[in-house]
Amino acid sequence: PARGMQQPLPPYEVLPTEVSMEEMPRCTTVTVEETQEPPPRDHLVWSLFTTLYGNFCCLGLLAFVFSVKSRDRKLLRDYSGALSYGSTAKYLNITALVINIVIVILVIVFVSLTVSGALSHRQPY
Repeated sequence: PARGMQQPLPPYEVLPTEVSMEEMPRCTTVTVEETQEPPPRDHLVWSLFTTLYGNFCCLGLLAFVFSVKSRDRKLLRDYSGALSYGSTAKYLNITALVINIVIVILVIVFVSLTVSGALSHRQPY
């Protein structure tokens, strides 16, 4: 590095005269406890299936985008951002799933009413 950019070293502390180096500990042991909770879910696979199989009004695509953003935040260890994006993806997936179920039920009812109406109006020969 350039000479003008170096920081000056902090001054060393002088040991008191009653302490000798032989009495000082030779090594330090640090114990770290893992109390970290698991990272939030990103719902990426669910969003992928919603995008491929039930992409009503592009809700699946939006859920997929938010899932990818959640995964990116999780890799950066921003767990609050990952939780926010993940919950948005979850709600978009749930909304798309409910709309797709309603559409399937409506199609089944419409087809069954159409078929039963066509069969009831059929005249014998």
